[in-house]
Amino acid sequence: MKDDKLLKYGIIGTVVAALCCFTPVLVVLVGVVGLSAVVGYLDYVLFPALGIFILITVYALMRRKRTSPEET
Repeated sequence: MKDDKLLKYGIIGTVVAALCCFTPVLVVLVGVVGLSAVVGYLDYVLFPALGIFILITVYALMRRKRTSPEET
């Protein structure tokens, strides 16, 4: 996978997971659908997903820095 694609997926995933973690967007959407009993378990999924996407973003940035030509 190319570094730019990996970085793009990492940033998009981080933004979406952060948006769902720190705002009531996902809670409202789940409530509208009728699955409000699942709201209590969202943290068990969203926080690890946020951590994984942050790690993907950091990894892609490190790979990009390593492969870019050094300026003198």
